Amino acid sequence: MPAAPTQTSQPRPVPDPGLVTQVRARLGGRTDPAQVAAEVVAALAGSARLLGPRALASTVAAVRDEVVGAGPLQPLLDDPQVCDVLVNGPHEVWVERAGSLVRVPVDLGDAAGVRALAMRLAAVAGQRLDDACPAVDGRLPDGTRLHALLPPLAGDCTVLSLRVPRARPFTLTELVEVGTVAPALAPVLGTLVAQQANLLVTGPTGVGKTTLLAALLGEVPPDQRIVVVEEARELSVTHPHVVHLATRTANVEGAGTVGLTALVRHALRMRPDRIVLGECRGAEVREVLAALNTGHEGGCATLHANAATDVPARLEALGALAGMDRQTVAAQAASALDVVVHLRRAAGRRYVAEVGVVGRAGDGALTVEVAVAVDPTGTAVPGPGWDRLAVRPATGRLRLVDGAS
Repeated sequence: MPAAPTQTSQPRPVPDPGLVTQVRARLGGRTDPAQVAAEVVAALAGSARLLGPRALASTVAAVRDEVVGAGPLQPLLDDPQVCDVLVNGPHEVWVERAGSLVRVPVDLGDAAGVRALAMRLAAVAGQRLDDACPAVDGRLPDGTRLHALLPPLAGDCTVLSLRVPRARPFTLTELVEVGTVAPALAPVLGTLVAQQANLLVTGPTGVGKTTLLAALLGEVPPDQRIVVVEEARELSVTHPHVVHLATRTANVEGAGTVGLTALVRHALRMRPDRIVLGECRGAEVREVLAALNTGHEGGCATLHANAATDVPARLEALGALAGMDRQTVAAQAASALDVVVHLRRAAGRRYVAEVGVVGRAGDGALTVEVAVAVDPTGTAVPGPGWDRLAVRPATGRLRLVDGAS
């Protein structure tokens, strides 16, 4: 049964449509917030309308939301406690805060209004959204992750999903403080990063894979160069030397596509110390495994999976989409990956639940053996693969990781 509507953010006043149209025309495609404010003031002055300081600030914010922001959804995106804004219909808007989904009383008008909002946000993200291209996955200028589907893919109304980026990435220490990483597990993860293990961060959607990966990359020594390759830029890393590469979709003429394969090739020519691949969801698993097999140790990627031990089956399924047979996937993955770090969600809490070691069975099949398991209370217990939890230092020798108890 749906939760009762709960107010989470103070709505802003609805701006005069004529003022919005006038400001949009005066901007001419510019999106800088300071320029928006200046044009609002100029438009008001031209119409001989005088507003007090408080009313003027409120009007500027409301017009800015409509012109370069997310309209009625912008106050929700500005709420520091909100991490996701989900639109199922013109009167069905949900937000996630403190690990729980709550419905909020936001009125987006009708289905046409939701579609218009989605199309405008897609344009701001530099993407195309129309009947010929009814799906979009992009990033807004403020870093918000945008996903939208038009009918009939989404039923009777456009569906919007907005993921709000954190102002500053978590550090590994902060993830320990909030309970995402068990205290006994932090030294293990830190050592894996320091010893340049190739990591695969796994878990379901919205469990914090990107958050954990960003925190781990923050532990990389400052004299190393990190090259991040993603479909849409999402990973924010606190590190002095990070280069971000993002794929590009085709333009309206169907030209200009730049995919993961090309970006990985470019990344290899950029003198990377570590190559990081974004989310692996399909046939791009071939490029991910290829990139992590280039001799650049300490690489990372993320993957959807139900458990660390399910990773081999998941990789085989994705490999099949890329035309790779089971043995090829096993050979590539066993060479490319050292450790799987799996996250889980329970009772509204996200946490690292397993650390597994990648290997091959006697028949050549790919395996992941749990080395450390963590229960919802934060207790870390060594698993059957603990003695195999090893990484390759620069010397090429294997060394066991210290830290679990």
